[in-house]
Amino acid sequence: MKILIIENEIYLAQSIATKLGELGHVCEMCTSTRDAIKSNNYDVVLLSTNINGQDFNPVIETFKKSIIILMVSYISNDTVSKPLSAGAKDYILKPFMIEELIRKINHYQDYEKLKKRNGAYEKYLTHTFSTLTGDHNFDNLELPLFISSPYQKHADSFAFEYAKEKNLPLHFITLSDPKAMNEIELITENSIIYIIDYQLLKKNDKKAFYALTKGKKVIIASTDKIEDEEYKILEIKSENNIFDQGEILPIEDYVKFIVLNYQHKFPDTELSKKLGISRKSLWEKRKKYDIVKKK
Repeated sequence: MKILIIENEIYLAQSIATKLGELGHVCEMCTSTRDAIKSNNYDVVLLSTNINGQDFNPVIETFKKSIIILMVSYISNDTVSKPLSAGAKDYILKPFMIEELIRKINHYQDYEKLKKRNGAYEKYLTHTFSTLTGDHNFDNLELPLFISSPYQKHADSFAFEYAKEKNLPLHFITLSDPKAMNEIELITENSIIYIIDYQLLKKNDKKAFYALTKGKKVIIASTDKIEDEEYKILEIKSENNIFDQGEILPIEDYVKFIVLNYQHKFPDTELSKKLGISRKSLWEKRKKYDIVKKK
């Protein structure tokens, strides 16, 4: 990592830079905030709050995308509280062990990676479920709950939306995993367990499954129709259920489905190209199926 050390005690800054350098990090040093803000290309900024007469806000603003760790000799509103409120990540009291500093750096580096990864997953799920329309009332819905849907993505959408609505973490488990039962048993905290592939569960294992999930916040999904089970059953049917039956569609049905569901996403030129037909043929298909193009 590339690390900037802002410290007016030269000996201390050099000592920190040497120890971090031995661990493979590239360190640069400066003794004032004015010199520090000339560049912002650093992964980590170690900011000493003992530099008298310095305004730390420009530094924190300049390096807001970096991990800023305050190096303080005493804790006060000016040395800790205000800089943390402005955007610094953490602080460490002088004198400190270099191992403790590294621990803090690694912790926040892992946190930033997870935050970016979570953002990417959130964006992907929003995109994936954007074509699924569902008007679910979560207010009076109690868990545990079975979801029966021939289309797995509908159950997925429901589970992720429910967890987001309730602001609870979601554990994903597939019963195709031989270790699934052990994993369910270990989850005890206040979180939602989303279990799929219930249709794969053997009849002899169902009693143990109910014993493990009893009293837990579980959503159980099956692509088979569920009847006479111990938990409440919610059946979700796809409005576009021609793909839900696992059958090979006639070409005409496929074209009709694509035009209905994707004409608002693609211009006619691109849509006809994807279908392998001409724009005139696309217009004729709309007329034949009585499809009105939304503007």
